[in-house]
Amino acid sequence: MSWDAVFEHLFIVLAAAILSIAAGLPLGIWAYVSKRARPVILRVVDLLQTIPSLALLGIIMVVLDPGKLTVVVGITLYSLLPIVRNTCLGLQEVDPGVKEAARGMGMSKPYRVLMVEFPLAFPTVFTGIRIAVVNAIGTAVFAAFVGGGGLGGIITQGIRIMDMKLILGTTAVLMVIAVVLDLIMGWFESQMRKDKGGSKKMWIPVIAILVAFCLLLPYGRSSTGDINLYDGDYSETQLMHHMVKMLVEDQTDLTVNISDQMSQVNNWNSLKGDGHTCDLMVSYDGTLLTTFFHEDTPDVPEGMTIYDYVKEKALEDYDLHVMGKLGFENTYAIGVPEELAAEYGLTTISDLIPIADQLVFGAEQEFFTLEGSMKYNPFVEFYGLNFKDYIPVDMGLKYASIENGTFDVAVVYTTDGLNRKVGLKILEDDKSFFPDYNGMFVVRGDILEQYPELEGILEQLTGVISTEDMAEMTYQVDVQGRSVDEVAQEFLVSRGLLNA
Repeated sequence: MSWDAVFEHLFIVLAAAILSIAAGLPLGIWAYVSKRARPVILRVVDLLQTIPSLALLGIIMVVLDPGKLTVVVGITLYSLLPIVRNTCLGLQEVDPGVKEAARGMGMSKPYRVLMVEFPLAFPTVFTGIRIAVVNAIGTAVFAAFVGGGGLGGIITQGIRIMDMKLILGTTAVLMVIAVVLDLIMGWFESQMRKDKGGSKKMWIPVIAILVAFCLLLPYGRSSTGDINLYDGDYSETQLMHHMVKMLVEDQTDLTVNISDQMSQVNNWNSLKGDGHTCDLMVSYDGTLLTTFFHEDTPDVPEGMTIYDYVKEKALEDYDLHVMGKLGFENTYAIGVPEELAAEYGLTTISDLIPIADQLVFGAEQEFFTLEGSMKYNPFVEFYGLNFKDYIPVDMGLKYASIENGTFDVAVVYTTDGLNRKVGLKILEDDKSFFPDYNGMFVVRGDILEQYPELEGILEQLTGVISTEDMAEMTYQVDVQGRSVDEVAQEFLVSRGLLNA
């Protein structure tokens, strides 16, 4: 965890706070002055609050693309409810005698609401702002799922690698931030209530939020380089992208910028098309086929490999160049605890057939969907397996569930270092159910035209990294706690691609 991640998280919170104040106060005042608009406004902000966080971010991301803006807009929408409701409530609670006196002095309604009633209602209004800001600190954790940065990615990583120290440490930082901000804003609120509002004093905390936002602006700006990438949400992707940065910057004068964490799907969407925000990514031929192209192994023309097919299709449909196979294959695999494998002599998936009715199968939710042939139902039908039960689990919690004995058989990835940590034996896919998932770089055609030397640099890694090499590197990062840069550099030096 770094201070950059903390400040980035604070930037997201404060940016959303400013936008929600700018939108929420006028909406709250409108709801107060218009009895006709009031139920509509309050119902809309209520409904926004009921949308699940990830669903809301996913909807926004379709329009705005992944990144901080998506997160800020999402948190802003979530923050409207307390601000709008408290603004309307605070204005309704202003002493009727004060309102009548203002009318008697001949004040117009807009002047009366803004200059007399609103300052008196501001302590209650500020309570809504206070609630919105504190809630946003926790909600901003979901930024990790859409490439928004902040502390969410660290928590997600900690959950996946079962690092309780990292999870608790990051959570403690979030709690401290929330408590400190709540105490500061609570003190301002108590002072305003003592003074019963005040047109000057009420703007002090709002100005403080603006000043803090301005100070944090550098952490909200997306850095750019000659070549732009996103960090992956798994150590394997991070290792490959950091190797690209090291090689390119060592062998050319170009700069490579690696932005916030991004999932494979979001990274793909950020790579293709005219509105792209990155120039290359590491992916897998099986992922391109099934996830990005929404096709299946029967769709591959006879005589062509999955790799050759997706290479041709990516170039024709998207002007994306698929580089050579890097050497490692991160395909699906079936893993069982070594104790179970020793007890029943398990070496292949077919060995599970006679004992499957005694075992519980577990995998991430995606493996149980109906789309595509590389899923649970086609798998068990293909091998003739009849498991006692099956349990869907979040991908980040899968290895913790395996270690806790929640299930006996699990879908894993062949290069994941956590297989070794939790003591899994990988069973041979003796009937070849799972397709190839060869790692390779996918690069935009325009960036190769602009920097033709890039292709040669990337091809230096073709065939260099074996599945065993990648499994060892991810083990060093996820289990031994070494940094991605340290492990990536060490590997490149060992292969003579980088000077020590």
